Order: sequence, then structure tokens, then C-alpha cells
Amino acid sequence: MKKIFIACGLFFLTLTVQVHANGIREDINFAGEKARTSYAFGMTVGGDLEQTGLEIDYAAFTAGLRAAMERGETIMDRDEALEIVQDAFESAIRKQGAALKEKEELFLAENAARPGVQTTESGLQYEVIQEGSGPKPTETDIVRVHYEGMLIDGTVFDSSYEREEPEEIPLDMVIPGWAEGIMLMNAGGKYRIYLPSDLAYGERGAGQVIPPYSTLIFTIELFDILKDTKDREIFDISE
Repeated sequence: MKKIFIACGLFFLTLTVQVHANGIREDINFAGEKARTSYAFGMTVGGDLEQTGLEIDYAAFTAGLRAAMERGETIMDRDEALEIVQDAFESAIRKQGAALKEKEELFLAENAARPGVQTTESGLQYEVIQEGSGPKPTETDIVRVHYEGMLIDGTVFDSSYEREEPEEIPLDMVIPGWAEGIMLMNAGGKYRIYLPSDLAYGERGAGQVIPPYSTLIFTIELFDILKDTKDREIFDISE
């Protein structure tokens, strides 16, 4: 499946070669369905590939495409070509990951130096907005909280405040950093916690919302701790 994706991706990328890098060729009639569809594929796939950081030699690329499409003579066989493409993708992903990891490490180092920010042994950082006077939760508890989660650029990816209703969350079913941060708190408290990626979603990220190597910032209010069996039975995560 990966080989098919790569082959298709490279084919569609050539459609972007049919236009100038900084504009649209005037000799192409984009009124026709075929041309518009082709342009849409090229723009979409080309944009995705550009984000990987790959550098393309358009002349060599077009020569390879034409030889394959016209079943002409090629300088390598298909298996070698796919292996080269795969290696190029993996190299680009490694470089991109290294850059993201460096950015995260810089943020965490600068954040740790701010007044009021404390760092735990695991690397989690937190600051107290308001101390609570109630008990601390344990990893087997369900907590009732209000929270907002955002990326270091300020993008909010989840918020119970926006839903205007606190959430009841089992601590044994959340990412490690979130559980650790909550267990630092006393009921009635409000903290801001900073989860390094290795305590959150790591090098993979989470879908389109959380990129790889993302430090997550949560502002959390801990209202209550639900401990007994009756309280646990009320919460059904399957709903």
C-alpha cells in the first residue's frame, strides 16, 4: 500500500510541473473538467509533498515520468526507484522530526526558567494558579474538571470551557503527563501544566490536530474526586 501511495503521489506531483513555480501557464485551458481535475490533484498532492521538505529536480522528475508513461528506457528498474523514493521520504521525515524536537526542547528550556514554573522528575512542568484545599486524586480515581488544552503556538485543540460543562475523566485512561499533572493538585485548585511530547503523543502526534513532538499546555481546574464504586458506574466512556 505504501508503494502504491508513493507511486501515485509522484505521478500526481508531475501535474504541478505543468505550471510555472510562481504562476499558472497561460497555454493551458483550465475550463475543461480534465484540466481542472488534474490541477486539483497536482495542487493537493504537491502541497502535501512540499510540507515534507523534499527537494525535486523537475527536469529529472519529468524525464522519469515520461519514460515510465511511454514505456521507454529508464536508468533504473521500478524496485530500485521505489526504494530510492522510500529512502527519500524517510530521510525527510527524520529531518522534520529533528527540527520539531529541537523546537520543543528550546521551548521547554525557556519555559522552565520562568518564575513560578516547577519541573518534576519526569520532565513535566507546571505552575500553580490557585492552590486547592481538598484531597489529591490517585491514578485509580475519576476527576471532575474544567480544562483547556493548547499547543505552544496558542492553538486550542480541546476545551471543556467551550462546551460549558465540566468533564468526569478516569485518570487511568488518559495520557501519562495529564494524569501526573492532575495528581499534583488538590481538589479546588487550578494549575497550568506543560506536557513534553514523551508524556503525551510523542513522535507520532495525534491526527491532524496535534503534530509530532508537541508540548501540550493544559489549564486545569480540579473540582471534585469521585472515588466510590457507585460514582464509577455512572461514568461510561463508551457513550
